[in-house]
Amino acid sequence: MTTCIDEVIELLRAELLNAEPAEYRQIESELELALAEREVIWAEQDGRISAEPPF
Repeated sequence: MTTCIDEVIELLRAELLNAEPAEYRQIESELELALAEREVIWAEQDGRISAEPPF
C-alpha cells in the first residue's frame, strides 16, 4: 500500500515542477492530501493509531 502512495507522491511532485500557474494550486492540494494519507498509513502500521472504528 505504501509503495502506491509513494508513487503518487512522486508523480505529483514531478507535475508540480512543470505545472502551469493555473494548475499549481490544484496539484499542490493533491500533494498535501497524498502526504497526509501516507502519514496515516504509517501511523496505522506503527500502531500509533487504530484503523478500527471506535464502536
